[in-house]
Amino acid sequence: MTETATNPTLAPNGVAASVEDLTKVYGKGDAEVRALDGVSLQIYSQQFTAVMGPSGSGKSTLMHCFAALDTVTSGTVVIGDTTLGSQKDKQLTRLRRDRIGFVFQSYNLVPTLTAEENILLPLSIAGRKPDKEWYDTVIEAVALRDRLDHRPNELSGGQQQRVAVARALASKPAIVFADEPTGNLDSRSGAEVLQLLQRSVDEFGQTVVMVTHDPVAAGYTDRVIFLADGRVVEEMQDPTAERVLERMTLFTQPAAATARPDDADDADDADDAAGTTDEAGA
Repeated sequence: MTETATNPTLAPNGVAASVEDLTKVYGKGDAEVRALDGVSLQIYSQQFTAVMGPSGSGKSTLMHCFAALDTVTSGTVVIGDTTLGSQKDKQLTRLRRDRIGFVFQSYNLVPTLTAEENILLPLSIAGRKPDKEWYDTVIEAVALRDRLDHRPNELSGGQQQRVAVARALASKPAIVFADEPTGNLDSRSGAEVLQLLQRSVDEFGQTVVMVTHDPVAAGYTDRVIFLADGRVVEEMQDPTAERVLERMTLFTQPAAATARPDDADDADDADDAAGTTDEAGA
């Protein structure tokens, strides 16, 4: 892998986050599952990175460990210049709130709050006021100014996910993690969300890491990391949906024979990816 600058937050394409010899084990004895098995990986700043793999490959587990949503069995996780293992619970909470943005498949919006209140919620909890100029830029980017006073049940799925993206961007995080952000959307709404994430990287200098099973989604990114059996097996620069699908089909037979338990967000496999691509191209 190419060596990069060591300043994680200032240098373009420096290292925004990294893991070294990361291991995550669930269970003990005969029930032991090694979800991550010695993963070492760098995430470069101001890039859109996809993490892909068959069911049980560990892709969602990796994202959760990166984002301080899960603990590790061994190894090192670094966000910017902060080593997560050296942080106490309150410090990790502050890091997740101030330096990490999240976009989930199920949106995770508060149903009793308006779109604007949901977008500003992390800042409100932190006792911070939004940067007005940046907030206006984000609202224009998600194209929801006329929907800010609507509650989630008054918005379409695509609009709700754009609210979630705006919420993730509003605090100017060092890195945004998106877990299957288009999984609950139709192809048109999904494309809008992917274009928004891509724009946040290209125009705003954001760093985005997305877990996905969808080759079409991966085609919007700058780099794809492929996992299998809890290990990084390959990466692809400047991916296209066709190249990613071709690579994913190589996982199909081994995945069917050796699939291992993983968290619920890893339930989609390469066959789902092929179906999504066919639907999007129809």
